[in-house]
Amino acid sequence: MEETPLPQPLVPRVRLGAQGLEVSKLGFGCMGLTGSYSAPLSDDAGASVVAHAFRRGVTFFDTSDFYGPHTNETLLGKALKQLPREQVQVATKFGIQQYAYDEGRGAVCGRPEYVRACCEASLRRLGVDYIDLYYQHRVDTTTPIEDTIGELKKLVEEGKVRYIGLSEASPDTIRRAHAVHPISAVQMEWSLWARDIEPDIVPLCRELGIGIVPYSPIGRGFFGGRGVTEQVSAESNLKKHPRFSAENLEKNKHLYLKMEELARKHHCSPTQLALAWVLHQGDDVVPIPGTTKIKNLDSNIDSLKIKLTEDDLKEISSQIREEDVAGVRSYTSLAHTNWNHADTPKK
Repeated sequence: MEETPLPQPLVPRVRLGAQGLEVSKLGFGCMGLTGSYSAPLSDDAGASVVAHAFRRGVTFFDTSDFYGPHTNETLLGKALKQLPREQVQVATKFGIQQYAYDEGRGAVCGRPEYVRACCEASLRRLGVDYIDLYYQHRVDTTTPIEDTIGELKKLVEEGKVRYIGLSEASPDTIRRAHAVHPISAVQMEWSLWARDIEPDIVPLCRELGIGIVPYSPIGRGFFGGRGVTEQVSAESNLKKHPRFSAENLEKNKHLYLKMEELARKHHCSPTQLALAWVLHQGDDVVPIPGTTKIKNLDSNIDSLKIKLTEDDLKEISSQIREEDVAGVRSYTSLAHTNWNHADTPKK
């Protein structure tokens, strides 16, 4: 019996930042592979999802030492052994201290010695000689950003890191960091129901030539029907997310129903339309949806086929408004680390 050929890759290449980093226009967020929104996959099953994404043209894989903790990087490391290293862009992050987070303190560290120790540990777990894009996962508001970026700059000079990124950083922090060493990408939550970066962060990134990497571009699965057409699983950490609390979810259902209507008009699924909306925000925007299912992965990649006009984008934006969403966008335990609280002491 003949094998069905895989669909041809349709993922174009784009540049993140002005320093030479080139990635697939759609990335893959690995966090969920080791359990977060649903049950974890085995390393082999997770590696097969990564391999499938690569065969379909996705080359940009995002992880963190915080996911697991550590087990996510280990899983991605196993997957990378099956792939041509030079064709893959590996992004990982440092900065959230797990022990404190477990105690509900969500502590963050950006001290130079911590940056270096985290980088060395991530290189070992990933089984690679260098990290393509190394992010500060959350900003340490007790350490001048110049100290953190200064150490990252040394890691670039040593060849352990190729490009530097920030996640959930304030405008002042982004500008000061970029003055020490060029920042290639800023990772932020951006989706139809998380629009708070649009007034200040997006224009600043474009002014400085920094790429934007939206995480949770499908609203943590909400625009795929999570909590509406399918139950939030008992082991999911979304049970603790304000927007997925029973009361708020009930209020938010109307947004999903609007999304279903809009998706019918564009002959696609609500998930695909939500992702297409993010993909259409600019050539410098590279969303990183994650999934544990091959069929969802294929569906996400196929969202690249959806073409939206300026009028379509305006209509979708006006129908699905952030101000109509019940509940804040982030977990309570990490709310104090969001970008609007991420200034650091002056150097």
